[in-house]
Amino acid sequence: MRRRRFLNMSLAGLGTACVMGHGAPAQFIPRPGKDKWAVIFGTWYGTARDAGVWISEGLGGMAAVFDARQKPDLAAFDHLVLGTAIQGGKGPREFSELIQANAVAIQGKVRGLFAVCGNLEKPVGAEQKKTYIDDYLAPLCKADAGVPGRVFNGRVTKVLMSPEDYKIVKDLYERLGLPPLKDYDLLRRPDCLEFGRSILGRLPSG
Repeated sequence: MRRRRFLNMSLAGLGTACVMGHGAPAQFIPRPGKDKWAVIFGTWYGTARDAGVWISEGLGGMAAVFDARQKPDLAAFDHLVLGTAIQGGKGPREFSELIQANAVAIQGKVRGLFAVCGNLEKPVGAEQKKTYIDDYLAPLCKADAGVPGRVFNGRVTKVLMSPEDYKIVKDLYERLGLPPLKDYDLLRRPDCLEFGRSILGRLPSG
């Protein structure tokens, strides 16, 4: 019985792989709804991806979640939440290019903005929101006034970092007299869920 169940599960997994195709990126499949939602993220090492999925969960699971490198058709969505990991004050080039290429398509559709940053392992606050949401993401995405924004603390997994990025961060820690860089994870799922719920709470009813 156990062997038969294992074979059935294996065949099911093979079928999923065939449907997605070789090399197809993982996709968070949204719950069906009248309007189409998407969360678009820019990332280097996956932190903004996790934030995006959790924000979609806070939205009730109705938003598809895309890495900007997938180049999704943003014109196909009615509502968008846009966010990115931050390095050197901005997100990955692919994220900026996708947003700029779809400036007309996203006009009036941006419902939320988010950023993820390590912030030297310190709590994020009003200063980071102004720098990364108000002064960077909102103008880039041409978001309407009053669109909610949130900055989340990030994480570092050293084994995932490129040698160049690792050296930059390591040298920064040394210059500031901080303890040696170590793995850490300050991204909190409850914060992302709450942000997703807050976006829904701001939408007009009906």
